[in-house]
Amino acid sequence: DGRRGEKNKNLAQKWLMQAQVSPQAWQFCWALLSPDKVPEIQYFGASALHTKISRYWSDIPTDQYESLKTQLFSQIACFSSGSKMVLTRLCVALASLALNTMPEAWPGAVSEMVRVFQEEGGGVDGRARCLALLELLTVLPEEFQTSRLPQYRKGQVRGALGREWGSVCPLLQQLLRRTDSPGAVKARVLRCLSSWVLLDVPLSESEGLVHDCFSALPDPELFDTAVEAIVNAISQPDSQRYVNTLLKLVPQVLALQEQLREAVQNGDMETCHGICRIAVTLGENHSRTLLEQVDHWQSFLALVNMIMFCTGIPGHYPVNETTSSLTLTFWYTLQDEIMSFESDKQAVYLQVYRPVYFQLVDVLLHKAQFPTDQEYASWSCDEKEQFRIYRVDISDTLMYVYEMLGAELLSNLYDKLGRLLTNAEQPTSWQHTEALLYGFQSIAETIDVNYSDVIPGLIGLIPRISINNVQLADTVMFTIGALAEWLADHPVMLSSVLPLVLQALGNPDLSVSSVSTLKKICRECKYDLPPYATNIVAVSQEVLIKQIHKTSQCMWLMQALGFLLSALPVEDILRNLHSLITPYIQQLEKLADETPNPSNKLAIIHILGLLSNLFTTLDISKQDDESADGSAPPVKTAPPPPGPNPVVVVLQQVFALIQTVLSKWLNDSQVVEAVCAIFEKSVKTLLHDFAPMVSQLSEMLGQMYSTIPQASALDLTRQMVHIFASETDHFPPIKALFELVTSVTLSIFQQGPRDHPDIVDSFMQLQAQALKRKPDLFLSESLDVKAVFHCGVLSLKFPEAPTVKSTCLFFTELLPHCSDVPPVARVVQEDGKLLIQAVLEGIGGGATRSLMDQFAEVLFSLNKHCFSLLAVWLKEALQPPGFPSSRVTTEQKDNFSHQILRERVNKRRVKDIVKEFTLLCRGLHGTEYAAEY
Repeated sequence: DGRRGEKNKNLAQKWLMQAQVSPQAWQFCWALLSPDKVPEIQYFGASALHTKISRYWSDIPTDQYESLKTQLFSQIACFSSGSKMVLTRLCVALASLALNTMPEAWPGAVSEMVRVFQEEGGGVDGRARCLALLELLTVLPEEFQTSRLPQYRKGQVRGALGREWGSVCPLLQQLLRRTDSPGAVKARVLRCLSSWVLLDVPLSESEGLVHDCFSALPDPELFDTAVEAIVNAISQPDSQRYVNTLLKLVPQVLALQEQLREAVQNGDMETCHGICRIAVTLGENHSRTLLEQVDHWQSFLALVNMIMFCTGIPGHYPVNETTSSLTLTFWYTLQDEIMSFESDKQAVYLQVYRPVYFQLVDVLLHKAQFPTDQEYASWSCDEKEQFRIYRVDISDTLMYVYEMLGAELLSNLYDKLGRLLTNAEQPTSWQHTEALLYGFQSIAETIDVNYSDVIPGLIGLIPRISINNVQLADTVMFTIGALAEWLADHPVMLSSVLPLVLQALGNPDLSVSSVSTLKKICRECKYDLPPYATNIVAVSQEVLIKQIHKTSQCMWLMQALGFLLSALPVEDILRNLHSLITPYIQQLEKLADETPNPSNKLAIIHILGLLSNLFTTLDISKQDDESADGSAPPVKTAPPPPGPNPVVVVLQQVFALIQTVLSKWLNDSQVVEAVCAIFEKSVKTLLHDFAPMVSQLSEMLGQMYSTIPQASALDLTRQMVHIFASETDHFPPIKALFELVTSVTLSIFQQGPRDHPDIVDSFMQLQAQALKRKPDLFLSESLDVKAVFHCGVLSLKFPEAPTVKSTCLFFTELLPHCSDVPPVARVVQEDGKLLIQAVLEGIGGGATRSLMDQFAEVLFSLNKHCFSLLAVWLKEALQPPGFPSSRVTTEQKDNFSHQILRERVNKRRVKDIVKEFTLLCRGLHGTEYAAEY
């Protein structure tokens, strides 16, 4: 019965876990290691020993150290020809013993290990013992890295291990240099070196061994471990102190060039990769040190050129080579170091390295080229994606290199492109053209190229490109998009690139690049586009009707049209809007008649989305696009044209239709959200121009919300309150709407609001906004302020953090009005204690710890605006034993309220007091959880 076997195995494991900890562990560990047991059981015995030594060291009597050590040595000797996994566990156990007894109880631990294993036995046994010793020496530094030694011991033991390197190094050298050492032994020696250099063994002391690693590189069996050891040794943070050793390493790395070239010829990717790692590690970690050795500038330049060879290694990444990507960070590092020298030194380095970086640009653009169409078609999706990411890395590198090479880099790219496109004799491959443009676009996307004198020439060249391929077309689009700001300053050039963009709009394969480029042009150049508007609208309409693009691109396209129309005279806007929107309105009318079903729901949401995206960007007020800090609403400069805003005209025309759609879909939150989004986007863009719609919309919102309450309707109401509540003309409809949604929401609270945390959240935000913009709303006879207050107290106990956050915001807006809004003053006086109790309950552990700052804000506000009452309430609320938590004493509670009542100015301090108290209440004070604060 397999199940029973499994059960017994689990029981056995559980028993063994407990047994490891028991005082009898010693007896059974050695018994489990006896030769007649199977390896799994022996392994368990060895593991139990390691657990005892590493975790329960303090249980071991001092007089047993010696016998424990002797037994472990003899077991390791026994297992040196036995099971490898048991041998490793025993070595780890002895290593743990050594770390716990160094340096006092066992001063020469490592030299003793070497001596014990060298003394006995020759022959085959000798080789096994040698491997066992190397295993032991390899796991010792690894066990140190993971050990649980206290901090002060770690320092002592690290020092002791450092002193023991003197015994390890000669042994490793001797084994590596002996011609008769078997490959397995040499490989273990290299692993052992890797392990020790991680202890920061000084590079000057491992120099000889590192040289021996280079000698091991031609041996294919040792290649990987030798690379690892070299890389580990030269990337130790401490190694840059040993300048002379580093200088000796450079020629050794340069000597690998022959092996590298052969590997490239034989298509041996692993060897290329390994040699490149060594060269890059030396260059990346030590470029500053090596640059400063001015007498050796030629050998460092040779190393840089070797890395350049690795960057330009033949083949397409990631299919026939994986090496070139390793080198990209080196070029960043080298540039950073050169640019960080003071100017006269820098000038000297630039003279040598600018030509190198120009060559780098050529190499990178060559590597960025696509393979032939046939080859590219055979790549897997994963390879194509890796290649895309690799090109992004190249793009980032080029952008960085621009800082060093400046405008000359752009002229250089422009000249190459010009030669390519005007050379009639040699037909050029599209790949070549694409890569040059890609380089251009990489720079133009992030760097302000408006001052470059080559852009007019470049834009003149673009129409000459014969675009017969998707990748090339995409790059042409993105390049035009990257130059949109430049085009805004040089509108005369629009006529040469706009036709290309409009043509590309019709191609589904260029969807993302063509639509995003058109959107950029319409945003940046809208005041220069009126002559082209009819054409742009016509093409856009055509592609929208043919449904060429996916939903999100359709939305972008509508935003592009919104920007475009904003700059036209009002009658042109209306004419274009009419032709643009009519087909959708007709579709919507048809859909509104149908019985609701999932497919027509998607179509309705799509049409509503198109309208709201159009209205998001259609803004006819001539604004200063740049507001000083980007946060303030833009300043209106020119007077708005007379007459209603075109968006309002359209909204009024479709209002009845939208109401029809709503009446059928009122209980579908997605459709309701889509309807609300149209008005919300319009209100946000139009601000006060939206005024003619206020009363209509208020009425519709009220009906909507009374029938089926939804959060999106409350959010739209909040927008309206924000913009129109303080305007006398619009106050009556807004007031009526506010009172209606408030009373509807209050009745939800009576029926049980737990199922609607989103409505409660939006409701609290709406109340806070009303208090902020128009506290007079709370003076109304028809507003039950007391009930709203009680809902707030209830909402503070919701499990959803966002809801509680909005509720705290409501109370911090409400409390300051104790002085100027009598109904607020009354309810706070009568029921403030309930608020305090709810806040304390949250602090006491009822709410997540992330909300403590919000609760502190409420306390701070109470303290500021109702000080004398707060003192009484705190005293009464904290009276009952066990409240707000059974973990806090009366004394701690008193201390908390005194501290709170003292702080009326320093909000930061109140937050700290609340955090301190909540940790006490949760029993987390002084734990590692508390440290996360």
